Amino acid sequence: MRQEDREKFVRLANSRVSSALKSIQLIGNLSNRSNYDYTEEDVQKIFRALQDELSACRKKFELANKRQSGTRFTLD
Repeated sequence: MRQEDREKFVRLANSRVSSALKSIQLIGNLSNRSNYDYTEEDVQKIFRALQDELSACRKKFELANKRQSGTRFTLD
């Protein structure tokens, strides 16, 4: 792995994860019943969407790891 690739990954991961965490905190602010009206079904939809996207993201990393560590076929 090239050092510049690692540095780019760390820089982007720090930025993107921090942004995602801030967005999740803002979603949590929606729980204030004195400011918002929502149903339990609304809450379930929000968390289902977040969980589905998080699972899809994890799967991308798992598949990338499998591709890297898999055996390669050659006709040598």
